[in-house]
Amino acid sequence: MELASELRYSDPLIDGHTLLIVISQSGETADTIAAMRECKSRGAKTLAIVNVVGSSVAKLADYTVYTWAGPEIAVATTKGFSTQVAALALFTTGAAHILGTITEETYRKMVNSLEALPGLMQRTFDINSDLKKMAERIYKEPAIFYIGRNTDYAISMEGALKMKEISYVHAEAYAAGELKHGTIALIEDGRPVVALCYNETIREKMVSNIEEVIARGANVIAVAVEGDREIISKSDEVISIPQTFNEFGCVLEILPLQMLAYEVALLRGCDIDKPKNLAKSVTVE
Repeated sequence: MELASELRYSDPLIDGHTLLIVISQSGETADTIAAMRECKSRGAKTLAIVNVVGSSVAKLADYTVYTWAGPEIAVATTKGFSTQVAALALFTTGAAHILGTITEETYRKMVNSLEALPGLMQRTFDINSDLKKMAERIYKEPAIFYIGRNTDYAISMEGALKMKEISYVHAEAYAAGELKHGTIALIEDGRPVVALCYNETIREKMVSNIEEVIARGANVIAVAVEGDREIISKSDEVISIPQTFNEFGCVLEILPLQMLAYEVALLRGCDIDKPKNLAKSVTVE
């Protein structure tokens, strides 16, 4: 994974055997277009995952997968992120099947899990109806920290980003395994810490991280598999996520985190659809 704004300045090791996958909602992001042109000049093939049909990114790409998310009304759009992740999941599942890196049985399970996601997304909303009350307890806090590992860390960054950009609360995501390398010094009594521990491959490590921040006074909001009694017992509050194929859980995890940011922004009187200083398309570098 590379930041488009940094790729063209890093003298990347790219040649004719490289596939560049470009992700954009608007298809007009200046940094992304510049990175595409740089890689294409070095012989790379490009695949665009983009929402806007006929956009610059779509036209430049050798191959295009449209997310079909519909018009972006709000800048901080949930559907934009969710459809991008779903498109990536479909692509990687298909690629793994063609390359034979997964068994036929695993492939079928993955496809079935993807097809079941819409229903599970609705269930995620249904079982987390108390997000407004959760927001009422944290919206006056000066800072909120998000921690996670592996895919949970990726989602913690998106959750923190949404909190920052629509509620203007200082929110930062940290790799949970790096806590003791400095970040834990910022944990104090009452500090909200959103701890993502859905990914089963790193669950036990996250339990340890939760215990560490609680010992320093943190108010922990855990994001965990629905019915995880151990996490429930160790956390102040829990956001429950239905069980699905491990790698696709991120599509469900982000929904309540974005809704939590929405509720906090609402309580703070922010213009949620049009956050200050943001634009739908970043057209300058």
